[in-house]
Amino acid sequence: MTGKANSVINLMFLQSGSIELNNHSIHPDWQLSSDHTPLTVTIPIVEENIVSSKFSIAKNSKEEESFINYVSYTIKNINVDNLSDSNKLEFVTNTLASKIKNT
Repeated sequence: MTGKANSVINLMFLQSGSIELNNHSIHPDWQLSSDHTPLTVTIPIVEENIVSSKFSIAKNSKEEESFINYVSYTIKNINVDNLSDSNKLEFVTNTLASKIKNT
Protein backbone atom coordinates (compact mmCIF):
# COMPACT_ATOMS: atom_id res chain seq x y z
CA MET A 1 0.00 0.00 0.00
CA THR A 2 2.54 2.53 -1.04
CA GLY A 3 1.38 6.14 -0.91
CA LYS A 4 -1.41 5.50 1.59
CA ALA A 5 -1.28 6.34 5.28
CA ASN A 6 -3.50 5.70 8.25
CA SER A 7 -5.93 8.56 8.49
CA VAL A 8 -7.93 10.19 11.24
CA ILE A 9 -11.44 11.42 10.63
CA ASN A 10 -12.36 14.57 12.55
CA LEU A 11 -16.02 15.04 13.30
CA MET A 12 -17.92 18.25 13.89
CA PHE A 13 -21.52 18.05 15.04
CA LEU A 14 -23.29 21.17 13.85
CA GLN A 15 -26.91 22.26 13.82
CA SER A 16 -28.63 20.78 10.82
CA GLY A 17 -30.48 23.25 8.63
CA SER A 18 -28.80 26.32 10.13
CA ILE A 19 -26.94 28.56 7.70
CA GLU A 20 -25.20 30.37 10.59
CA LEU A 21 -24.17 27.27 12.51
CA ASN A 22 -23.67 24.76 9.73
CA ASN A 23 -20.76 26.25 7.84
CA HIS A 24 -17.24 25.03 8.32
CA SER A 25 -13.83 25.25 6.71
CA ILE A 26 -11.24 22.57 6.08
CA HIS A 27 -7.65 23.84 6.17
CA PRO A 28 -5.27 21.39 4.48
CA ASP A 29 -2.66 24.17 4.25
CA TRP A 30 -2.53 24.32 8.09
CA GLN A 31 -1.52 20.65 8.26
CA LEU A 32 1.77 20.14 10.09
CA SER A 33 3.72 16.90 10.45
CA SER A 34 0.67 14.76 11.30
CA ASP A 35 -2.06 13.67 8.93
CA HIS A 36 -4.65 15.85 10.71
CA THR A 37 -6.25 18.60 8.68
CA PRO A 38 -7.76 21.23 10.96
CA LEU A 39 -11.46 21.98 10.72
CA THR A 40 -12.92 25.27 11.91
CA VAL A 41 -16.38 26.68 12.33
CA THR A 42 -17.35 30.27 13.10
CA ILE A 43 -20.20 30.53 15.58
CA PRO A 44 -21.68 34.00 16.01
CA ILE A 45 -22.36 35.00 19.61
CA VAL A 46 -24.95 37.70 19.94
CA GLU A 47 -25.41 39.73 23.10
CA GLU A 48 -28.73 38.86 24.63
CA ASN A 49 -30.61 39.93 27.72
CA ILE A 50 -32.11 36.96 29.51
CA VAL A 51 -34.89 37.64 31.94
CA SER A 52 -34.89 35.19 34.79
CA SER A 53 -36.56 34.90 38.11
CA LYS A 54 -36.06 32.79 41.18
CA PHE A 55 -38.72 31.56 43.53
CA SER A 56 -38.26 29.82 46.82
CA ILE A 57 -40.44 27.77 49.11
CA ALA A 58 -39.87 27.55 52.83
CA LYS A 59 -38.49 24.19 53.90
CA ASN A 60 -41.00 21.82 55.55
CA SER A 61 -43.90 24.14 54.73
CA LYS A 62 -47.34 23.21 53.37
CA GLU A 63 -46.31 24.91 50.09
CA GLU A 64 -43.24 22.68 49.81
CA GLU A 65 -45.29 19.56 50.47
CA SER A 66 -47.88 20.64 47.91
CA PHE A 67 -45.20 21.42 45.32
CA ILE A 68 -43.47 18.06 45.80
CA ASN A 69 -46.77 16.21 45.60
CA TYR A 70 -47.76 18.01 42.40
CA VAL A 71 -44.38 17.47 40.71
CA SER A 72 -44.45 13.77 41.72
CA TYR A 73 -47.97 13.42 40.34
CA THR A 74 -46.93 15.17 37.12
CA ILE A 75 -43.90 12.93 36.61
CA LYS A 76 -45.90 9.75 37.30
CA ASN A 77 -48.59 10.76 34.79
CA ILE A 78 -46.43 11.65 31.79
CA ASN A 79 -46.94 9.03 29.11
CA VAL A 80 -43.56 7.45 28.35
CA ASP A 81 -44.91 4.30 26.70
CA ASN A 82 -43.67 5.17 23.22
CA LEU A 83 -40.29 6.92 23.13
CA SER A 84 -39.31 5.35 19.83
CA ASP A 85 -37.63 8.41 18.31
CA SER A 86 -35.97 11.66 19.32
CA ASN A 87 -39.04 13.79 18.50
CA LYS A 88 -41.20 11.87 20.97
CA LEU A 89 -38.49 12.01 23.63
CA GLU A 90 -38.10 15.76 23.09
CA PHE A 91 -41.88 16.24 23.37
CA VAL A 92 -41.99 14.36 26.70
CA THR A 93 -39.00 16.31 28.01
CA ASN A 94 -40.57 19.64 27.01
CA THR A 95 -43.89 18.61 28.57
CA LEU A 96 -42.17 17.81 31.87
CA ALA A 97 -40.20 21.08 31.85
CA SER A 98 -43.32 23.10 31.05
CA LYS A 99 -45.40 21.50 33.78
CA ILE A 100 -42.71 21.99 36.41
CA LYS A 101 -42.18 25.60 35.31
CA ASN A 102 -45.91 26.28 35.56
CA THR A 103 -46.05 24.71 39.02
